[in-house]
Amino acid sequence: MVIKKIDICERTFQFGVKIVNIVSTFPLTTTGRVIGNQLIRSGTSIGANSEEAQNAGSKKEFVYTFTIALKEARETEYWLRIVQETKLVNDQNLIYLLQEVREIIKILTTIIKNTKKNI
Repeated sequence: MVIKKIDICERTFQFGVKIVNIVSTFPLTTTGRVIGNQLIRSGTSIGANSEEAQNAGSKKEFVYTFTIALKEARETEYWLRIVQETKLVNDQNLIYLLQEVREIIKILTTIIKNTKKNI
């Protein structure tokens, strides 16, 4: 079995797309709109910051930008947990998104730690 490795920028982009898709299924209530807005902002920001880090002018800037991506990933995990616990939607993709954001958090943490060693 061959496992295709996906780089962090592509992985976070695909994650952002899935966040947008699940939020589009939220009920059109105040709760659905508010949590949906928060989730879209943080969930898509992970990829945007990962992309931005690719053009960092220094290793310190690279670490700083990935640190922002990591903070956004942790916030996204929080909002996904709120969605799950409140049963805002009953969607199997929610379980996948929680697993994926936790994997992304681990990857970003490793990128930051390894880069800091070389500064």
